[in-house]
Amino acid sequence: MDGSSWLVVAVILALVVAAGAAILLVRVFRARRLLLDAGVPLQSKALFWAAVAYTVSPVDLIPDPVYLDDIGVLLVALRALHAAAARSGADRKELPH
Repeated sequence: MDGSSWLVVAVILALVVAAGAAILLVRVFRARRLLLDAGVPLQSKALFWAAVAYTVSPVDLIPDPVYLDDIGVLLVALRALHAAAARSGADRKELPH
């Protein structure tokens, strides 16, 4: 491959990573509502904040040019938070009003 081919591959990869980061950022802002919900357990909220702290910390499992570990940790925390909110919502629906 010549230099221009590598440049095209690098630009495409950068665009894919930027799109993934944008989607993740939207999900993080949507999670704010769940963090304020009193029915979501503190453990799930703490897991989310620990994942955010890991994402912005300079200490990583994989060096920073590759954000796969940061994105993976944050996605796992978001899934756990959404699952806890879904369980919390189901529990509240079962209670008599």
